[in-house]
Amino acid sequence: MHVVVVGATGNVGTSTAQALAADPKVTSVLGLARREPGLKIDKVRWERADVNDTDLVSHFRGADAVVHLSWLFQPTRSPAVTWRTNVLGSARVFLAVAEAGVPCLVYSSSVGAYSPGPKDRAVDEEWPTHGWPGAAYSREKAYVERLLDGFESDHPDCRVVRLRPGFMFKREAAQEQRRLFGGPFLPGRLVQPGRLPFVPAIPGLRFQALHTADAGDAFCRAVTNERARGPINIAAEPPIGPEELAELMGARPIPVPPLAAHSALRVAWSLGLVPASAELLDLALHVPIMDTSRAREELGWTPAHSGTEAMAEFFEGLRTGADLETPPLSQATSGPMRLRELVTGVGRRP
Repeated sequence: MHVVVVGATGNVGTSTAQALAADPKVTSVLGLARREPGLKIDKVRWERADVNDTDLVSHFRGADAVVHLSWLFQPTRSPAVTWRTNVLGSARVFLAVAEAGVPCLVYSSSVGAYSPGPKDRAVDEEWPTHGWPGAAYSREKAYVERLLDGFESDHPDCRVVRLRPGFMFKREAAQEQRRLFGGPFLPGRLVQPGRLPFVPAIPGLRFQALHTADAGDAFCRAVTNERARGPINIAAEPPIGPEELAELMGARPIPVPPLAAHSALRVAWSLGLVPASAELLDLALHVPIMDTSRAREELGWTPAHSGTEAMAEFFEGLRTGADLETPPLSQATSGPMRLRELVTGVGRRP
């Protein structure tokens, strides 16, 4: 098989490219990204492409599958920019898949596409995907689900798989995720176990984490398993809440009301201290816990890492400065002493 991965240099893209390269069914992988990486992966060839304006059809012709992972989390202060890339860019990818006659499309949706749901029981793939309207990320994920509804109706011969992962972490992606959500003022040594006296225990903060290598394995299986079709949840056990976070950090959980946490984050965001808006916290408080039975039954997929192991690796990556030789993941992207992050404006640039 020849597989094209759109957005191949980020957290999920690098793990997906590595998983595809390790699969004997896959003979070649074309990794597309806005900036060419220095990372070398067997069977993988890199080319520059932007979902906003590149001729994608020429890249997709002859492919047995396209995996669409490209997504902008920033700038949170310019939602029109993220909408253009995430929604209109996804529409361009889907149209190019159809025009190039690609027989399989695998898309990375998200738990964030789901409507608010329960934390005390797991929901399956039939749960509504209307998102949480307060967060741009969730609105965009939900809208792209509707685009895929139309695509599947218009192109029934194309096998479409929508993987809906929980929050994905790995050691080498820590610098990217710190830039996206923590910002330049978050010191890595702060996440050393025992450094923080307490962790805020916000009621409703319970989510599912997933090691990105396990996510990459799931995307590979969605490509190579011709029976896979439709939406599939992927996440690891156990769900992560304040107690699990406190144990990982060697700290005590202290109750903090959601409104207080929201207000504090909104003030920090307004002052340009953090790139993540308070609405992302609201989203984490509302996303449901997902049932992953279908992934196990239809993909034969079982995560090799627990949710707490994925989080522990992420914290270790923050402390040690772990990264990879791709522009999204490299520590060098931030510049000396993270000056490039400050100069370009916290939360103001993609």
